Amino acid sequence: MAKRSHHAEPTELRPTKKSKSDDKHSASKDKKKRRNKKSSSDKENASSLIEQTGYSQVSGLTDLAQSQIDQFLEENTIKITDSSADAVQLRPIISFDYLPPCNEDLYAPLKSFPAPTPIQAATWPLLFAGRDVIGIAETGSGKTLGFGLPCLKKLLDSKRNKKPCHPAAVIISPTRELAMQIYDQLAKFADAAKAGVVCIYGGVRKDEQREALKTAAIVVATPGRLKDLQNDESVNLGKVKYLVLDEADRMLDKGFEQDIKDIIQPMPVSSRQTVMFTATWPPSVRELAATFMSSPVTVTIGGDPSADPRANTRIKQEVEVVDPRDKEGRLIQLLNRSQRAQNPDKVLVFCLYKKEAMRVERLIKTKGFRVAGIHGDLNQADRFRNLEAFKTGSATVLVATDVAARGLDIPAVKLVINVTFPLTVEDYVHRIGRTGRAGAEGHAITLFTEQDKGLSGGLINVLKAAKQDVPESLLKFGTTVKKKQHDAYGAFFKDIGTDKKATKITFDD
Repeated sequence: MAKRSHHAEPTELRPTKKSKSDDKHSASKDKKKRRNKKSSSDKENASSLIEQTGYSQVSGLTDLAQSQIDQFLEENTIKITDSSADAVQLRPIISFDYLPPCNEDLYAPLKSFPAPTPIQAATWPLLFAGRDVIGIAETGSGKTLGFGLPCLKKLLDSKRNKKPCHPAAVIISPTRELAMQIYDQLAKFADAAKAGVVCIYGGVRKDEQREALKTAAIVVATPGRLKDLQNDESVNLGKVKYLVLDEADRMLDKGFEQDIKDIIQPMPVSSRQTVMFTATWPPSVRELAATFMSSPVTVTIGGDPSADPRANTRIKQEVEVVDPRDKEGRLIQLLNRSQRAQNPDKVLVFCLYKKEAMRVERLIKTKGFRVAGIHGDLNQADRFRNLEAFKTGSATVLVATDVAARGLDIPAVKLVINVTFPLTVEDYVHRIGRTGRAGAEGHAITLFTEQDKGLSGGLINVLKAAKQDVPESLLKFGTTVKKKQHDAYGAFFKDIGTDKKATKITFDD
């Protein structure tokens, strides 16, 4: 792996500020010089880029006024930080018309989308150019195609090894449901790229997965099952040229770090392109990036990832402070309001614990609603069946634990109801993010009790940041934000950098 340079200052791609001039003639002259200089610079950059990476920025994108690029970056709060000192700055692909030429019909399925999402626009040119990329963006922002399309084009353009059980690309995901979602999305494009895709996860027999691995060029997998198949030599990862870690922060939360290291160990270093997508940017994720990546470019969408969690402003948030004994009765009232219409809305009901979810699901069923459930005690076949029933509308209410809070893309969820508040405000933001997706309006109702008052300050901050009403009954619990606790050390945990020098203590005689 190429060593990082610790002496070069990272370069950032941000909107440029307009300069003022009192002398109109001088300003006009300077403007003309800058335009000529920019045109020359663009041609030099394009030439340098093709020489370095083989990626050719189309002329239509090169010819765009810089003000359009600046406006796009500013409106979508995009920050691009490059750790390589001599890198060529690449313009975001703000329209599908600016995608690099492709001989096959790879781009045809994109016709159903109006334009690239911000994360796609910003990461695509970097990934087409072969760079390692860290993408930091909220769930539901189009990350799957962000890393998926360059992967497929890379396979299409390359003379890949078609030796059985030697995939060229591996995409690792923390949950089975998210892995299946990625697989479904890539499968729509895979035929054009002549690349077989297989989804590998636990809870099912291995024989069919072993058979599919013989011809697959792309493997989408959860860490545990992929490591099992790697250990029994059902798959050889020695030829992997494209690696993706999706929801990297969540994989670390679930304790998969060692599995990931074991999976990546046999992969080539110098010829491998590595992509990491994450919703947050804690120290553990940074350490992982430093271990597996070479001079990565960091693309951040929506502001500082270390700041307080922020909710989608298109989601109307309502918080009702209730007595714990009244929660289930209030839930039925809310469902009566949304489900008794001729075409009932899709409603996602969140509970904190598995037993609670099972009890609430039984209650909803006795009231005559079409309900399904998804939680950790269900086997994989039942989880997929229930999720599919909700997606197709045969069940219009889905009761779930936080297994459905992140990553899952369930179309047209009109309402999220939090029966029990989650353990963290971050999880609350991810829960309500299941509605209001793909530009649609959303609605979330949360039943908050005195037992949850320790999280009132963080919740109030989220409501205020999204310009939502904060009820007086919630404010009475206080606005203090408690320090996030550590699983092992509780509130006494202090997160400090490992590079801090020890202080020498001396004692008087």
